[in-house]
Amino acid sequence: MEPVPQDRPAPRTLLQVLCPESPRHFPWARPAQLVLRSLHIAAMALVLGAIPFGADFQALRVPILLTVATGALLFAIDLARDAAILTQGSGVAVVVKLALLGLGVLQPASRLPWYLAATLVASVGSHMPGAWRHFSFLQWKVIKHPD
Repeated sequence: MEPVPQDRPAPRTLLQVLCPESPRHFPWARPAQLVLRSLHIAAMALVLGAIPFGADFQALRVPILLTVATGALLFAIDLARDAAILTQGSGVAVVVKLALLGLGVLQPASRLPWYLAATLVASVGSHMPGAWRHFSFLQWKVIKHPD
């Protein structure tokens, strides 16, 4: 007697795992993002507001760490839903924001203009229309629509 072949789905590629056909849904993501985004904005406001007054890293240690931690968690949630965000308008805005922040770290004497530019990019990235937010620079079309 021969064994009956099992109908198994083909194994998924890494690209299929990272970039599912439709974004993953996590029921906890929306409330978590609300809390994280609020903390992120408040902490970032403390950092950005203190820089013109000459505050140093020691004075800003907690707000800086809170800004970095909340930003990383927000980005991780987006990437967990669909890593294809990195090729879309909203993900590109995040990468540009991180580059501007990096320039501020590398050029401490000029960090205020770099951080202000990063804040402007973040604001545009958060409030741009869905067609821009979900525009894929790889496929040169809108591939995801807002929920």
